[in-house]
Amino acid sequence: MHVVDNQVTSVKPIEVFFSFASQDEKLRDELEKHLIILKRQGVITTWHNRKIGAGKEWQNERNAHLDTASVILLLISADFIASDYCWDVEVRRAMERHEAKKARVIPVILHPTDNWRNNTPFGKLEPLPKDGKPISKWGNRVEAFCSVAQGIRAAVEELAASL
Repeated sequence: MHVVDNQVTSVKPIEVFFSFASQDEKLRDELEKHLIILKRQGVITTWHNRKIGAGKEWQNERNAHLDTASVILLLISADFIASDYCWDVEVRRAMERHEAKKARVIPVILHPTDNWRNNTPFGKLEPLPKDGKPISKWGNRVEAFCSVAQGIRAAVEELAASL
């Protein structure tokens, strides 16, 4: 992978893992649309639990992708924080991989939540959109999603440059 004229080119796309509560699926779908240019350029691939095929063991599939993704997006909402699976499995593993410098974890703030900056393992990480303003609080959600996509693009470019 390398960056030429501000365009990331990649021999192997960077896998982006979405960790989200099922109640936030529509917002995850919207975010994925805003990442389509990176996907079409072959810079990233995306994975989320809705891609698990019939007859596959969902926990094995999730764990495999969580362990191979280079970027892990935590889509933060009260539903996400309330989800035992998201909290106990995905956040824990994502932060382990982040601390080991095997993945970049990026909190994406969908909705306001109580004191996430001070009382969560990911509170020390710089969130998206810009300034951590929840997407649901933006007057124009398209601008919010563009801010998130630009932040993800910058993170992917940094990762590509370091490889």
